[in-house]
Amino acid sequence: MPCFFVLGALIIPRFSIVYLWFMTNWFVGAFDSLLWPILGFFFAPTTLLWYSVVVQIYDGAWGTFQIVVLILAILTDISPSTSKKRRRRID
Repeated sequence: MPCFFVLGALIIPRFSIVYLWFMTNWFVGAFDSLLWPILGFFFAPTTLLWYSVVVQIYDGAWGTFQIVVLILAILTDISPSTSKKRRRRID
């Protein structure tokens, strides 16, 4: 079951954030204000989820593994979500 949640978090991170927000107290200890989770929800949901995992599970300790996954999360958030269609040239 946890593997399905992780897969869902990668596919639909905003759904995972909403679920964690309403069903658990996952974000309570991770953030001091409400501003960062809201901004993360709209602009960087995968990064928000990984940051909260580091704070909750790894007690905020940033090692090499955590930084590498953070970089992957940032790249996931800034990558285009739709593939670009090739333009057909009319000759």
